[in-house]
Amino acid sequence: MAVENPFSAVGKLLYAQVLIAALVASGFLMIGGWKYAISPLIGSGVALLPNLYFAYKIYLARHRDARAILNVFYAGETAKLILTVALFSIVLQIPAVDFLTLLIGYIAVLSVFWFALLLWRD
Repeated sequence: MAVENPFSAVGKLLYAQVLIAALVASGFLMIGGWKYAISPLIGSGVALLPNLYFAYKIYLARHRDARAILNVFYAGETAKLILTVALFSIVLQIPAVDFLTLLIGYIAVLSVFWFALLLWRD
């Protein structure tokens, strides 16, 4: 009998992304204060929110058949890309946002996927 792992690989990735977002924002906070830390924190959120949505959609489909899971996967990935574009278009309308540090926060959170492939081999 298989037991569901409450702290799955997806959970580890999401927690690692939140941790990286906090670390990047903390680094910018120490360098230049709150005004300097807001943009990377927002950039981290732009990366994290679509990933949370996608993980939630996949979680809801976990007991369905393979074809349904694949359809949910494709629909979730499409919605994730649309949500990312929408969030970027909203965030870039804020005049106080520094694009370079926003991009640093965004890339830092996305890099968790890349490093997870190298570090978390089960």
